[in-house]
Amino acid sequence: MRVVIMGVTGCGKSTVARAVAQNLGVPWRDADDFHPEANVAKMTAGIALTDADRWPWLARVGEWLGGEPDAVVACSALAVRYRDALRRAAPGCVFVHLAAPQEVLTERVARRLAQEGHFAGPDLLDSQYATLEPLRGDEAGVTLDVTHEDAATVAARACEWLASRR
Repeated sequence: MRVVIMGVTGCGKSTVARAVAQNLGVPWRDADDFHPEANVAKMTAGIALTDADRWPWLARVGEWLGGEPDAVVACSALAVRYRDALRRAAPGCVFVHLAAPQEVLTERVARRLAQEGHFAGPDLLDSQYATLEPLRGDEAGVTLDVTHEDAATVAARACEWLASRR
């Protein structure tokens, strides 16, 4: 099973993806690792990526995911067209959308930036929420609210949903 843990910055994608992959016994990657330096520099400066920035990055993410029989990737996958690209590269992939109100994630991202120095700061959230298209009914996926639960609980819920699909 190929799984994309998706959502805006600060929702817990990497932490949940790592836990889900460990539970499933499959490899995982953070899509951030596939960004070229120019993308990271833009995001560090608080500049939203354009589709021209995203397409080559999504192609690399999809190539990795499609090359694995079973894997988990933490990837924003905010718009349907981005998820379509991932589905073309990795047929049968499913999506777990980690969702929360913007004000909740703004606080989390600010805290993470102060503690860890992550390149994605809270100033990117406006553009990400503007780009976000929730999963449609015809997309294989589930939306999990991450507002009041820790990453371990969210990962367990994701694993329950994935088990129900087997």
